[in-house]
Amino acid sequence: MEMLLGIFSAFGLSASAGLNAYIPLLVVGVLAHYTDLIELQKPWDTLSNPWILILLGVLLIIEMLADKIPAVNHINDAIQTFVRPAAGAIAFAASANVITDMHPAVALACGLLVAGGVHATKALAVRPAVTATTGGTGNVPVSILEDIVSTVVSFLSILLPIFVGTLLVVLLALLIWWLWRRMNKSPA
Repeated sequence: MEMLLGIFSAFGLSASAGLNAYIPLLVVGVLAHYTDLIELQKPWDTLSNPWILILLGVLLIIEMLADKIPAVNHINDAIQTFVRPAAGAIAFAASANVITDMHPAVALACGLLVAGGVHATKALAVRPAVTATTGGTGNVPVSILEDIVSTVVSFLSILLPIFVGTLLVVLLALLIWWLWRRMNKSPA
């Protein structure tokens, strides 16, 4: 059961990295440094180093500000196309390695795919739709909502991994159902 909880936690953290690269890394680092909720193994224990926590905090502030400024947010999304999947890979590998003996390459690949998928959905589907339908005025509230969701999912992934795992399975099932209906829809 403990291994399953570690995997659920890892998937939740990497999914939240797809929305904001630095929030899950900062949450993992802060909780590992200041609490007994998570104990990171080497080399992932570097995330709990105070200097790394400060760096992650500064990067988080920069990303949050860049994501709220019109036009800059699109440049930020382009840059984050490389950063968010990498952050998701690190978050997955660090949290999966806490409880499981998953091979680091598999853990990194899983985190990369999950965070990359969430980021691609956000950057290629959700944000362009919000920009087109609201003339750009909806981008700031959506960005704030993404930051809140990323923070909540990060904490829940560590505190209530069964809830996050169940939520991720339900969302995946809904996505598959939606895609299946869309593909089987007869042309009108």
